[in-house]
Amino acid sequence: MLTWTTYGTWLQGEVKGFVKNGKRRGENAALRKRNVQNLKGRVVKFSRKERAIVREAILEAAKRFRRKIHAIAVYSNHVHIVAEYVDVPTGVVVGCYKSAARVALKAHGFVGRVWTRGYDKRYCFDEKALQDRIDYVRRHGS
Repeated sequence: MLTWTTYGTWLQGEVKGFVKNGKRRGENAALRKRNVQNLKGRVVKFSRKERAIVREAILEAAKRFRRKIHAIAVYSNHVHIVAEYVDVPTGVVVGCYKSAARVALKAHGFVGRVWTRGYDKRYCFDEKALQDRIDYVRRHGS
């Protein structure tokens, strides 16, 4: 399972916690404040239409590269994908999906940064955790 967030959302230091280097961290108000001050663009929250554009762009990219996506959920501020393993570095796969979505959004008039750097892969290669997340995304997906 891969997860990434939209630009300016779910910053380090958030009250709800955050992930850094694959580990969940708690609230840190000073860190969050610094991160807010360092933003170089607007905070991105997708509309319903933009969520649909992102979803279709990712599914189309997966089809083009013959990668199977078992579940996908696109929210206003993040994306979850449960995908079949491929022998390609995870960062390359995520980069491909982020890029496809960014290009599709731009074609529909979106301006500015879309994604934060990086992604979360804590649930990759953990069969039980993966199945739990697949079930969750299927129940709550977009």
